[in-house]
Formats: sequence, structure tokens, C-alpha cells
Amino acid sequence: VQVTRITVHQSDTEAELKCHSSCSPAGRLSYVWFKNRQKVTGVETSSFKGRVYPGDIISCALKGHENYGSPPVYAPKLPSVSVSPSAEIVEGSSVTLTCSSDANPAAKYTWYKENGDPDLHPLSKEPQLVFSSIQSSDSGEYYCTAENELGRRTPEYISINVTLSGKSVAAGTITVVLLAIISLSVFLWIRKKRAPRESTEAEERPDDREQGQPEEQEDFHYASVHFSNNQADNLYSNIRPAQPRRHVEQQEVEYAAVRNNSASTAPRARGQGAAEDPAVLYSTVNKTR
Repeated sequence: VQVTRITVHQSDTEAELKCHSSCSPAGRLSYVWFKNRQKVTGVETSSFKGRVYPGDIISCALKGHENYGSPPVYAPKLPSVSVSPSAEIVEGSSVTLTCSSDANPAAKYTWYKENGDPDLHPLSKEPQLVFSSIQSSDSGEYYCTAENELGRRTPEYISINVTLSGKSVAAGTITVVLLAIISLSVFLWIRKKRAPRESTEAEERPDDREQGQPEEQEDFHYASVHFSNNQADNLYSNIRPAQPRRHVEQQEVEYAAVRNNSASTAPRARGQGAAEDPAVLYSTVNKTR
């Protein structure tokens, strides 16, 4: 006599287990239930209802034949996760993640990738998650779940870090060098294009300065002509424009620029008439061009 199996029906509050036997006696069969190797009292039917927690181990046997009990049933143990290959993971290589757990009935496995999304979509519903050609975007944290009718267990996350291959590094280096060359070429082209324009502006600036000088000299001419009340004979004396200097030097040039011409008699006669009429003094002074 031997109990062949136990079927489990799990609900939110309790589990219902049924014991099946290959024996067909003439009379009514009585059963014995064990929970964590301890006999459950008060239950002799083929059904057992109760709360089953992770780690509980349950079995049954025919009464009077307790040594021929059923295989125990239990929720999945904490799964273990392995990565193959275990060495450094290089982009483009083949990588396999494996999830395994001890459970009866057998556990069903599901693989997920942690990305902060509460509604995670399973990557695989097999014990193994296979990357035939893993990419750098596959880097991250992964975890699996093992579940049967008696419970569900989830191990710690496993971190996958995919490194770039030699070809990828070389391609990245070439890209950076090409970008640097293009940037330098554009800079030199812009600089070369601006050079003739700056040269033309530099050639035009001296002409502008020469055109502005006569106006400045004329301004100094009017500022440097003064007359002395004590020398009326000097009205028509030679007048020379003062050179542009600092303020103190201009005052000295003002008096030095007016000189007497004693050899000229015509200016003296005119000067005498001008002394008699002060208005004539200012009316006869014309701007020298």
C-alpha cells in the first residue's frame, strides 16, 4: 500500500490537499496526515484543508501503513541563480542566466528585469534566460521567481554588466577622432574666411584718419588764436596754427604763434586804424584755411 501523490488547490486563505492511493480495499480507507513530520490530529479523510506557509512540508499515508507515506509536498525553496559564463561579459557574446529551486510540485519559473516599472513584463517563463548576442543595453539587474501551488519565492537580484568589445572601443575612438578633425577643419575655414575682411578694414582705417585730421587741425586753429590788448600793432601779424599738444603746451603756443612784423608798413597803418575802432579788430580776423 502506498500513497502516490498529493494534489494541491491554493486559495487566498487556505490550501486543500488530497491524498491518492493505488490500493483498492473492500472497506473504507482511513488516512493520516503529517505536517512538518508531525501527525495532524483529527483528520482521517483523504482531504486536508489548512493554511500552508512557505517552508511547510506535508505528506500523507494510509492509516496502519504510515511507513509507506506519500512524497512530501512543499513550496519552492529559495531559488539560486547562476550566470554562464561567469567571467567578464563582453558585448556580442552568449550569456545564460539560470534559476533553480527545490519544490514539489515542481516550480514554474519567470524572469524579470528591474527597471522601476511596477507592471513588469516577463522576459522568459523558463528556468533559463538566454542572450544569444548580449548588448550593452542589456546591462542591469535581473531576478527570477519560482512558484508552485504552495507558494512563491524570489531570490536577490543579480547584476549584469556588459563591457564593450575591442571592435566597439576602436569604433568609438575613430568616431571621436573624426569629429575632432571635422571641428578643427571648420574652425580653420572660418578663420581663413575672416582674414581678408580684417585686412581690408585695416587698409581703410588710415584714410579715415587722414580725412579726420584737417577738422582736428581747424579746431586747434581757432582755439590757438588770441589777441593781446597791449599790442594793437600785431593784428595782422603772421598767424600759424598751433600743433596739437597737451593743454598746458597749447597755452604757450597761443602766445608764441603771434609775431610782430616790423618791416611791414601797411599792416602798421591798418593796425593804427584798428586801435581806434575796437570793432574793426574782430571783424578783420578771418579763418585761415
